[in-house]
Amino acid sequence: MTSHAHSLHHVNFPITDTEATAEWFGKVFGLTVSNPVNIPVNRTMLLTNTDRGGNFDLHFRPVEKGKEVTGLIHFAIEVEDWDAFLVHLGELGIDHVEEPNRGHDSSKTGSIIDPDGHRVEFTFHPDRDW
Repeated sequence: MTSHAHSLHHVNFPITDTEATAEWFGKVFGLTVSNPVNIPVNRTMLLTNTDRGGNFDLHFRPVEKGKEVTGLIHFAIEVEDWDAFLVHLGELGIDHVEEPNRGHDSSKTGSIIDPDGHRVEFTFHPDRDW
């Protein structure tokens, strides 16, 4: 069976602070908000890189503190340059965990935690022709 999947389109999960989320994902991954940050509860805030040739958007649904919906385990973002991204995280003072080489290829993976406690995996596949 041929896969028709190309890239991550979007994920949508609950957040408690739209401004903190927009600032964090902007600093860490260079994503920009494509609609107002101060939106009412239960409306979706969009962060995007597709306006600059990227391959996905992130959707966030503000919820009242204490009413977060659980279920998201993590999502992954492919980074363009592993070493440069690790330097970037260090400059931002963001702790990360590097996971051991998977052994089946030269890909690398690690994870960080966003302001609402979501695990964000970052991965790098140097041998893939995107």
